[in-house]
Amino acid sequence: MTTKFNVAIQIAVATSVAMASGAAAARDECSLGTLQGSYVFHADGWGAPQGVWAPKAIVEILQMNGEGALTVPAATVANRAGDGSVTASPPGGTGTYNLDANCTGTLNFQNGPAFNIIAAPKGDEFWMIQTNANNVLQGTVTRISR
Repeated sequence: MTTKFNVAIQIAVATSVAMASGAAAARDECSLGTLQGSYVFHADGWGAPQGVWAPKAIVEILQMNGEGALTVPAATVANRAGDGSVTASPPGGTGTYNLDANCTGTLNFQNGPAFNIIAAPKGDEFWMIQTNANNVLQGTVTRISR
């Protein structure tokens, strides 16, 4: 009787562990819907749009719709190339993104920069690195509301 009881417990424990592992794996997958809500993006780096490397930084709000589209309600950019001014971009920018099951993807602003992204499985945070030539810019994107 004791042996049957021990075997039953071992089977129950093994089943629970397998189910928990499967649930954890399912939570670690991403999709377009993983990125949904308002986010703040802050990044810094260097750019050489006119062939001279200079520091740059950006802080902006991204509104992700959970279906692969985004809008930019607000952005401020500082770029030391040229006159070194800090400018607020007009609201209304748009872009697209994709996110694969392994939580990697791309984000492209319409008529603007392109980025590779890596997202946390719950979508509360993701990281972007610019892929356009003559740019070294990377930053963190953090969800501020759903």
